[in-house]
Amino acid sequence: MQTTDTPDEKDTLHRLREGDYAAFNLIYDTYKRQLAKNLLRLLKDNDMADEALQDLFMKLWENREKIDPEQPIKAYLFRIAENLVYDRFRKASRDKEMRKHFLNTATELYSHIEEKLFDAENRTLLYKAIDQLPPKRREVVILCKIDGLSYEEAAQQLGVSVNAINDHIKKANAFFKQYFNPNTGLGLIVLVSAILQGI
Repeated sequence: MQTTDTPDEKDTLHRLREGDYAAFNLIYDTYKRQLAKNLLRLLKDNDMADEALQDLFMKLWENREKIDPEQPIKAYLFRIAENLVYDRFRKASRDKEMRKHFLNTATELYSHIEEKLFDAENRTLLYKAIDQLPPKRREVVILCKIDGLSYEEAAQQLGVSVNAINDHIKKANAFFKQYFNPNTGLGLIVLVSAILQGI
């Protein structure tokens, strides 16, 4: 189980729970770029991604008292993002213009998310699997496959070569294939495969 990365973050989360707006702004400034990039990658539309980002931080503020300061806020934020994307794909199934947009710009992604996306149980199992990776490999997987950084961006951030990033991803892929045995639910296998391929 992952815990909060630093004592400073834990203190920030405690203050956020108590309604400290400065703590909220600190979290916003820290994670908005990663979240915005990930939402845009999934939604393929700047306006929808911006709207989803606003909704995400509104939900964070509204549900601040439910936050566990012992758990990393990044994972919590990305779970909210996943749910918001799922909600928009559900809306697209009822809205003609939204459906046309997704069919024109992201047919493969639309079909995948509509059928398989991110149920809570599968997310929990996936995060448990990621926790089993060596620390550096876990960090690479999170940066490249959860946060949406390119291999080049991750390499620059971690101070390693692109080849090293690629090697970590390949080894993580091999580990996941062994970790999720044939008895694992199909939805989770698809989810893991999608994440490792960058969706």
